[in-house]
Amino acid sequence: MFPFPQSLNPAVRTHVDAQTAFLNDMSKSLFHSFQQMCDLNIQLVQTMLEETTLASKQVMSVDRQSELLSAASARAQPASDKLRAYQQHLTRLAADAQVELARVTEQHIQNTSRTARALADEVARDATEQTERGLRAQQETVRQFSDPFKRTADGADAQAHQQSQGGNGSEQHIQAGQPQTGNAQSQRGAAAH
Repeated sequence: MFPFPQSLNPAVRTHVDAQTAFLNDMSKSLFHSFQQMCDLNIQLVQTMLEETTLASKQVMSVDRQSELLSAASARAQPASDKLRAYQQHLTRLAADAQVELARVTEQHIQNTSRTARALADEVARDATEQTERGLRAQQETVRQFSDPFKRTADGADAQAHQQSQGGNGSEQHIQAGQPQTGNAQSQRGAAAH
């Protein structure tokens, strides 16, 4: 039912757990920084809306043209100060996020490296064992394929040995048969003449 085996290698499980913990802490840190930046942006928008509302109320309540320009310029300075403060706060948030990410990385790097090393050692050991098993299987296969030839060669050697032992008897039989064959040939030759 499951495409993966039920029992995982302990080294794989430990490494996956370490990687998961590292990624979880990293994502928590990133989301926390993102949340702070969103809060800062919301605060900036609220402040700018308040400033704009105050500036528009002042502009609407002005009786003379000269007061209109002085009211607009009076509101421009606090708005630029607030934008500068926003920029500094944003820079501080980025620096804090970078420090937090470095802390999380430093906290998890040793455990992740250790589990990765253990996993690599396990994979290397398994690969070596499988290679040795494969090599033994190949050697056995080669031996089985070479055995029929060896048996044939051994059989030929045994047959040659038998012939050499029995060959003397057969040679005697042949030699004994040669005069008979020779006699038969001479008898045939005589009959032909």
